[in-house]
Amino acid sequence: MQFSSSAVLKGLPKSWRIRLQPVLPVLFALGLVCLVVALARPQRGLEDSRVRTEAVDIILLMDLSGSMDTEDFQKFGRRMSRLDASKEVITRFLENRPSDRIGVVAFATVPYAIAPLTLDHGWLNQRMEGLHTGMLDGNRTAIGDGIASAINRLRDSEAKSKVIILLTDGANNHGTLSPENAASAAEALDIKIYTIGAGGARTGFFMQRQEVDEDSLKKIAKTTNAKFYRAKDLETLDSVYGEIDLLEKTEIEVERFTRFEEKAANWIILGIVLLALEQFLNLTRLGRLP
Repeated sequence: MQFSSSAVLKGLPKSWRIRLQPVLPVLFALGLVCLVVALARPQRGLEDSRVRTEAVDIILLMDLSGSMDTEDFQKFGRRMSRLDASKEVITRFLENRPSDRIGVVAFATVPYAIAPLTLDHGWLNQRMEGLHTGMLDGNRTAIGDGIASAINRLRDSEAKSKVIILLTDGANNHGTLSPENAASAAEALDIKIYTIGAGGARTGFFMQRQEVDEDSLKKIAKTTNAKFYRAKDLETLDSVYGEIDLLEKTEIEVERFTRFEEKAANWIILGIVLLALEQFLNLTRLGRLP
């Protein structure tokens, strides 16, 4: 008996169906792999943090008397006023205190509240930029009244620590309340007053020669269990605010925990899709006849 030879068929080009038939076992194997992975219950860990802070409430008490325009500070060889130097340093100070409520009170002949206690330090910087000696009557310096105004901003505070940072380049020569009496009132309310004497020994060549009253500022700081600083240049002023930042550091307690997100469903869906596709192709386009 003679049989026809298949040799003549070997040279014929293979159709796309024949070329794609090896894909079927690959799809089947991948589908099974996805289901096996799903049985292992893959998960993704998501770490959460809870931050508990013991915030500090701080009032920046700024002298805006006319002498604060004296340009006896320098930066890169360029002269700058005491007020501009103070605002630049305070901007950096604010960046290091994101969790603290900070407000601003200015004073010259009279005190004036510039900004209430706030966590919005960006807005606070904008308010600071607008400070200038001409906004208040700058002929006199009422340090005691300025302290009293700052105390009023902290009186109802429930913060663990309450602080006033007083910056001035002169001496108290006006007002209804003496700095010493104002400091005693602050001490009774457990408010610390850090005092900073800014600038050189004199306020200017053409102005009344008035030196910083270091003795008074030291008494204010001592009465409230704080410190007095003397800052005659920009570097020293920057280091003063840096030291105060370290002394009145906010305590932060961090709780971390991890929650897990189930990913098995994604693998199950992918596995079913691959197996279904394999069956569909096997029964239709790529299936072989028996």
